[in-house]
Amino acid sequence: MNKRTHYSLQNKQVVVTGAGSGIGAAIAEELAAAGASVVLADLRPDAAEEVAARLRKEGWAGVAEVLDVADDAACAAFARRFLEERGRCDVLVNNAGIGHVGTILNTAPADLDRLWSVNLKGMYSLSRAFLPSMIERRAGSIINMASALGLTAMEDRFAYTVTKHAVVGLTRSMALDFGPTGVRINCICPGRVETPFVQARLREYPDPEKFRAQMVATHAQKRMAQPVEIAWAARYLASDESAFVTGSTMVIDGGYLCGK
Repeated sequence: MNKRTHYSLQNKQVVVTGAGSGIGAAIAEELAAAGASVVLADLRPDAAEEVAARLRKEGWAGVAEVLDVADDAACAAFARRFLEERGRCDVLVNNAGIGHVGTILNTAPADLDRLWSVNLKGMYSLSRAFLPSMIERRAGSIINMASALGLTAMEDRFAYTVTKHAVVGLTRSMALDFGPTGVRINCICPGRVETPFVQARLREYPDPEKFRAQMVATHAQKRMAQPVEIAWAARYLASDESAFVTGSTMVIDGGYLCGK
């Protein structure tokens, strides 16, 4: 039997959005370590460049670019430029996302529009821009970042829950429509992940440690995930080893959904 390196992404051209921190940064690092050439797209140029520089220091291929995924024209221009310069996109990781605290009654229309534009429409715009070239090559992997809240609900997270349910629907619909083309579309549904964003939210509470303990207690494993644990799943879905995986909602939640 020939030896092979499992989950290799050697020479693959990859886009990761929201790559300036947290899960996105971990995914960019993991895919670059597997041999991919990664473009780290983020609204915050300094944050993306800091991660890209870290990749290059390790000898991996990483370039930062500014992108507002809520801007459809910007997404189209980004994809066009990427394809002109690199020839193809093998893997698109739609990771960029934002949150909001509130019920339907204290979620203003502008709040819902903002989450819809970033959490869902950004995935729509980039997928729509890259899909034709993937279909033409009959190859490609699109990975959408959903959430455990795309499969259940949580108090005071109305807009976030709505958009993450929509990400699951978008993923399944795209996978069904384009299954015969060789392009695979999947989403990852993490539980709570210990990211800078979560840590910043914790500091807003009067007793951060108490609230952190409450968050941890919702998982069967009694801990939050580390970003790299989500990145490992992205590496699998990006690789050829997941050739028969499409339309999946890959749950990585430490048992969060067990009690739902």
